[in-house]
Amino acid sequence: MDIIKMLENEQLRADAPKVDVGDYVKVHIKVKEGNRERIQVFEGTVIGKQGEGLKETFTVRRISYGVGVERILPVHSPKIDHVEVVRKGKIRRAKLYYLRDRVGKASKVEEKLEVKKQ
Repeated sequence: MDIIKMLENEQLRADAPKVDVGDYVKVHIKVKEGNRERIQVFEGTVIGKQGEGLKETFTVRRISYGVGVERILPVHSPKIDHVEVVRKGKIRRAKLYYLRDRVGKASKVEEKLEVKKQ
């Protein structure tokens, strides 16, 4: 089993994104079209995190033209260029699956206020 863990540790990203459930994020994903590559931004709320190590994933949800769209993204994927946290969310749950049933302002997550220590 040590060989498997050693191989997985080689593939882990050093700059893995630090996102929490409830955060509103912009995920910059590399998309290959034909022989050229571009960056596509997927923006939404993190509604869940699963797994650990190389198999760790997070789920981002957004509403696009009135339809809910979710993407499950591996944290250590080379396809992810970088993740930008727009705002932190104040939540009390590990999974925010209840947001799937909500529409409009009811689906908003309250923002966490940062307190600076002196």
